[in-house]
Amino acid sequence: MYNPFSLKGKTVLVTGASSGIGRATAIECALLGANVIISARNEIRLKDVLNSLDRSMDQTHKFIIADLATNDGIDALVGQVGLVDGVVSNVGMLPKSYPIKFITNADMTQVINVNLFSHVMLAKGLIKKKRLNKGASYVFTSSVGGVTTYVVGSSLYDMSKAAINSFAKSCAVDFSSRNIRCNAVCPGMIRTPMTQPGGVLNEVDYQKDIEEHYLLGRYGEPEEVARTIVFLLSDASSFITGTSIMIDGGASVIH
Repeated sequence: MYNPFSLKGKTVLVTGASSGIGRATAIECALLGANVIISARNEIRLKDVLNSLDRSMDQTHKFIIADLATNDGIDALVGQVGLVDGVVSNVGMLPKSYPIKFITNADMTQVINVNLFSHVMLAKGLIKKKRLNKGASYVFTSSVGGVTTYVVGSSLYDMSKAAINSFAKSCAVDFSSRNIRCNAVCPGMIRTPMTQPGGVLNEVDYQKDIEEHYLLGRYGEPEEVARTIVFLLSDASSFITGTSIMIDGGASVIH
């Protein structure tokens, strides 16, 4: 059956796949027929994700344990991954909220290592070692915080995500000679245990944030971000490269 969104026959690497958007993306990729390689630091959670992946189209899935905030972790992943048709570069952290005057070198080093270094050096390793098949699709997970929704105390996070949006465009240019497309997705607040009342916001601020900033009246689901990523991995997006797609329930419109 005709389905330009199918990933059947493609091999897709998903980093940061042990939870949240990464986990949802790995599951969606498998449902659409991809052979999925998942990577993260936590072996127990990776095995749980691996066991959740669909195999109805005779796919072969595997996991690779790697800490992508380190050179050794990146080298290990690049060395084991083999050839891929898609990459979802999804590693990231949400640092503590500090006004700029309280930022330390240690804070900046930690955020940059995870939210930027890991993405840049993994892309370098994969293209240098020729792990990306011609015509592959590369998707970075960024954030609305790197585009428009800046708030007090989030400067380190926003800066790191803005850098990812810029790097995705640079990759689109550099990798175009091999017809490799590179894009970023920019989620707003996505519903996870951390973003529920009592997580990063108390009950009152949680409801206020939704009412004031989200046209759709709720936070997003990990699967909603994953389905946009799957679209960018598929042939349905074959003429899209060098862009960042907002997935924010309208938050950037009224922020």
